[in-house]
Amino acid sequence: MRKIILLLLFISICGNSIIAQNKLTKTEKLATTAKVWGFLKYYHPEVADGKYNWDEELFKIFPKVINSKTKDQLSQIYIEWINKIGEIKKCKKCSKNNEVEYFNKNFDLSWIDSNNLFTQELTEKLKFIKANRHQGKKHYVSVAHNNVGNIKVTNEIEYKNFDWKNEDLRLLTLFRYWNIVEYFFPYKYQTDTNWDEILKTMIPKFLNPIDETDFHLSILELIVSIDDSHGGFAPTDKTNAFFGYYWIPAKFKLINGKAIITGFYNKKIAKIDDLKIGDIITKVNNQEVETIFKQKEKYINGSNISRKKANAYYSIFNGSSDSVRIEFIRNDKAFNKTIKRYLFKGFNYNWKKESEKYKILDGNIGYVNMGEIKIKDVSNIMENLKDTKAIIFDIRNYPKGTLYSIANYITSTRNDFYKVTYPDLNYPGKFIWRNGSQCGKNGELKYKGKVVLLVNEKSQSHSEFTTMCLQTGDNVITIGSQTSGADGNVSRIEMVGGFKTAISGIGIFYPDNTVTQRKGVKIDIEIKPTIQGIINGKDEVLEKAIKYINN
Repeated sequence: MRKIILLLLFISICGNSIIAQNKLTKTEKLATTAKVWGFLKYYHPEVADGKYNWDEELFKIFPKVINSKTKDQLSQIYIEWINKIGEIKKCKKCSKNNEVEYFNKNFDLSWIDSNNLFTQELTEKLKFIKANRHQGKKHYVSVAHNNVGNIKVTNEIEYKNFDWKNEDLRLLTLFRYWNIVEYFFPYKYQTDTNWDEILKTMIPKFLNPIDETDFHLSILELIVSIDDSHGGFAPTDKTNAFFGYYWIPAKFKLINGKAIITGFYNKKIAKIDDLKIGDIITKVNNQEVETIFKQKEKYINGSNISRKKANAYYSIFNGSSDSVRIEFIRNDKAFNKTIKRYLFKGFNYNWKKESEKYKILDGNIGYVNMGEIKIKDVSNIMENLKDTKAIIFDIRNYPKGTLYSIANYITSTRNDFYKVTYPDLNYPGKFIWRNGSQCGKNGELKYKGKVVLLVNEKSQSHSEFTTMCLQTGDNVITIGSQTSGADGNVSRIEMVGGFKTAISGIGIFYPDNTVTQRKGVKIDIEIKPTIQGIINGKDEVLEKAIKYINN
């Protein structure tokens, strides 16, 4: 009798242990639901064709998912869900994908095989859907009208002005955006934190925000997590209030953990508190500038740290009051004082200040401001600069489509200058390689002097693309510092609630497959502005270019 009792006790303990091991946390259950929901949205023929309101189907399944206790129960919920959608026919066209040259670093459906999450029956169903996936026109995604291959999100319900307390819609916000990135963001493989981990990290934040501001900050943090300078987030009243509506009247650059004043939004107002270019601000309200940057970095978008620092213009000094305490260094002496902050509109700042399109510097060196010239200006400028010993093309700005026209003057051969990866909508998550267009002309070199390209963290997207084109020139060198690392046509995304953001929509590489995203363009001579250079009012990058030319 005692042996029977001990045996039953042993069986009970083992059984409870197995059940315990089989249990899933709420985050795990919601994370797998996000993946299954997104997979079916873009892969299942009936769903991808738009025959279901897929948001509503998610809302219906949430209670079942939350109430499930074990892996087996959860898998059965998904199986019944899939069975209800409809039968899938064998896909005859899908085998053609085997003939395509794919860029596969983004592709990962290995979670389908996880025996820790799914039963074998569910895994086989998901594999069958993958093998017989939807082909043709999609309901929720299409190719953008520019025909370069980046996506356009379509037919999504906006839920404008939804109540942030609606848990279903908060989770939909996360699930929808996460899956767009999962399947159609060409640089997902480059994120600092694995995209699966981002999902697990963000679920509790979207599930249990402290208040509406916390919810909006969670959206911002999610977007920043893709590490893409194109991944901006149109500010909301809540995010603006978090950083503060009041600004100091000075521009600044972050160098070595300090904020160096580089210019003003309003000189007259800045003079009231005796702010000067070159002031080295070390602390703001008794906090180190570097500490403030680190605290807010998760809310500052950028492909790399150089761009993040440039995008920190609203994060260091802004606040909710009309004054702020600073500690700063001037002429090697330390000072501290309280300065005034203002609403930005009070500066009456002119964003569209025009500067010279081009000029001839001392030493017979041409200088072209690429942010100012248009295609119609190129022939006249190149004619006027034809006898200079060098031309400096300043691309620390946003050019106006002049790359191909200029390339015709500085090259003697027609060259490839980039390659592209773009999403295969018939095999979501996979990207197709494509050769890019060429630039330059075959024939005698029109401009025979040296050519120098200037770049820095403000060189982004079309600036970087322009640089890559002009780098194919015969006598070209690139000088400056790391560029923004966000190339490729932009796909704009309207999130749940009408929040607006974007992603780099196609992958841009050099012809030798060198990546540009996050890394930036190739640089021959690296030089960064120094604190002393800013104090002295120097453009050290331009000076380096002149020195190189003269040597």
